[in-house]
Amino acid sequence: MTSKLDVEHAPAPARKRRWWLWGLVGLLVVALLAAGGFVLWASNPAQPMAQALAALQGDDKVGVVEGKWIIFQPLVNPQSTAFIFYPGALVDPRAYAPQARAIAEKGFPVVIVPMPLNLAIFGAGRASDVMAEFPDIKRWVIGGHSLGGTMAANYVASHPGAVQGLVFWAAFPAGNDSVTDQTELIVYSIYGTLDGLATPEEVLGAAPLLPPGTRFIPIEGGNHAQFGWYGAQSGDNPATISRAEQQKLTVDATVEALALVNQ
Repeated sequence: MTSKLDVEHAPAPARKRRWWLWGLVGLLVVALLAAGGFVLWASNPAQPMAQALAALQGDDKVGVVEGKWIIFQPLVNPQSTAFIFYPGALVDPRAYAPQARAIAEKGFPVVIVPMPLNLAIFGAGRASDVMAEFPDIKRWVIGGHSLGGTMAANYVASHPGAVQGLVFWAAFPAGNDSVTDQTELIVYSIYGTLDGLATPEEVLGAAPLLPPGTRFIPIEGGNHAQFGWYGAQSGDNPATISRAEQQKLTVDATVEALALVNQ
């Protein structure tokens, strides 16, 4: 049995080791608590509005399949060009169902890709899995909202030639993800003039990272959150157009990009 006296008179190196071990245990506990808090925070994304949930119902025009991805399959005049979509950070992927459905109604399959912890930074490479699953698709366009768009650009920069188009919704590439050398890539950058998070200055300032033919499409009066159907967003500015109007303009521009790739 070790007495209190024995501990107090233990050699100095032994006492230092005990304090070092207790310090390490303390740091591990703090790290685990922080990680647990992060996971809890990231596992509670902005929820889809009623309009988004309604758009998940299939009909005679578009079939909808929910699984590891959310697939919108055109049932009338389907095209061989498809759209892979990365959701914004901490947004439930179902919040983009209305616009995905509207794009599919134009004949282009859409695959919304859920992300680990609802953050596309942890799943930027998932587009490769989608493309492998659909070998009949001849051409691919990738895009996303906010962080999802940034990670879509990361995928394009990391996989030259894998896709033929890139569409940003209130997004822009990170500084180390230049795609200027992919000159045949069709790029559309759609942004709201009142966006408080991906500001017009930031979107337009990313032009040197994109091919010279990139089309920048402003939505007058549009903001950040109205690119999805999940309600308002902290830090954003109020929009002066309706969510439905902003979404129609977004869908029209995205379909235009898809049609160009499909030619």
